[in-house]
Amino acid sequence: MSQAEGHAGHYVEHHAEPEIVIPKGALRAAFALVIFSLVAAGVGRWTGVGIVHTDHAAAVQTVALRFEDRPDGGISVVSPDSGKVVGIVEAGGDGFLRTVLRSMAFDRQRHAIGSGPAFTINRWADGRMSLDDPATGRRVDLGPFGDNNKRRFTELMSMGETQ
Repeated sequence: MSQAEGHAGHYVEHHAEPEIVIPKGALRAAFALVIFSLVAAGVGRWTGVGIVHTDHAAAVQTVALRFEDRPDGGISVVSPDSGKVVGIVEAGGDGFLRTVLRSMAFDRQRHAIGSGPAFTINRWADGRMSLDDPATGRRVDLGPFGDNNKRRFTELMSMGETQ
């Protein structure tokens, strides 16, 4: 039986797999890009150069509020000072507001913090607004989410001020 003959006299063709050739210049460029990225990230981390900081000016208005789930699926807006319900977010609406609050509540669960501490809604001197959780140190800048969503938090601030 010859080498080209397989079992039972059948001929077997041997195909060489095509060799994949990557130019050395492309490999060097990819390696250089990876090294540059790591060095740039390290320099930014250690020196602060190129890092974006979103320090706010001074808060011109701050309202503290607590949020509690209601049996009907709504959310009670509660004054932390008096414990009175100052507003209600109806069930099924305000998807952005609910998402932000759920995210903040989840962060509190991760840190084993209950729902007792109030959140603060802040309006800054530079016109920005944020929702802050003093218990975890987390801040959500509300500006990038659009004027309608920012307006909803302005309404919440009004609820808290009329306590």
